[in-house]
Amino acid sequence: MSTYRVAQVTALGGPFEIVEREVPRPGPGHVRIAVEACGICHSDTFFVTAALPGVTFPVVPGHEIAGRIEELGEGIEAWGWQLGDRVGVGWFGGSCGHCKPCRQGDFIVCENLKVPGWSYDGGFGAQVIAPVDALARIPDGLASADAAPLGCAGVTTFNGLRRSPAQPGDLVAVVGLGGLGHLGVKYAVAMGFETVAVARGAEKADLAKQLGAHHYVDSTAETPVAQSLQSLGGAKVVLATAGNSQAISAAVDGLGPRGELVVIGIDPEPLGISPLQLLTGAREIRGHPSGTARDVQDTMEFSALHGIRPTIETVPLEQADEAYQKMLTGAARFRMVITYD
Repeated sequence: MSTYRVAQVTALGGPFEIVEREVPRPGPGHVRIAVEACGICHSDTFFVTAALPGVTFPVVPGHEIAGRIEELGEGIEAWGWQLGDRVGVGWFGGSCGHCKPCRQGDFIVCENLKVPGWSYDGGFGAQVIAPVDALARIPDGLASADAAPLGCAGVTTFNGLRRSPAQPGDLVAVVGLGGLGHLGVKYAVAMGFETVAVARGAEKADLAKQLGAHHYVDSTAETPVAQSLQSLGGAKVVLATAGNSQAISAAVDGLGPRGELVVIGIDPEPLGISPLQLLTGAREIRGHPSGTARDVQDTMEFSALHGIRPTIETVPLEQADEAYQKMLTGAARFRMVITYD
């Protein structure tokens, strides 16, 4: 019997433990992926703590997966995939194909969206069975450890910006310089936006410059963030990557006329925004989910073309629990990635 290793949590909020499982076979419309790397995302906490409905234990999280197709299920050849193809699977882990959003072609808001680690075992295991519509092709020249975080952190920031109203030359502010924000700044610069990085502390100005930002705003300074953005002409888009509703709300008045706040950072606390703030400048607020497999592939191709890579720290599967805890404390800079030999 052939086996593989997984890092699983057996009870709500419990630690990760390494166990052996029998290697599964892919069913029709599915492939088995030999995982080479998997990013550790803060959204993994939704599953470890059963914060979302339908979570059952043991949980094997991981929705930033990069690897190679190791076995094809029935009917896969028609999709053009072959053994050995390099593939990524992100937050979008497949759709139902029959709900109203799917029938309208809006697969990322599928009412029965599949997410690795929730709908099926994720990349905290050396093998993953994934549906074919979840697969994104990894371009040559992009290492698996770099590709993995692009399936969630990368596509969310990239898609959030390219689907915004900003045009090259427009002022775009990225609030937060963490796992999402550091990629957001890089993408914004590569897309031709005049880019402002907004974060806590004067010491992060050097990091913002290294990432390519044209301006840095310290959110702890005496001058309010909104005032600083208005002094630069007002932002066409604010990409809110910080998981802090107060920080997000503080940037709204920094939007120019018909500017858009794109929210991708998660905080259970409500935003402190009044209707008057929106009406006076005809401003908009939009929540942006990650992106489909095609969007993930676009993100990877754009990243490869422009030399954009996430800042990562790699660990073996045996250190999954320590790496997860490091992510929780905010000590990771900026993405912990599990790699497999």
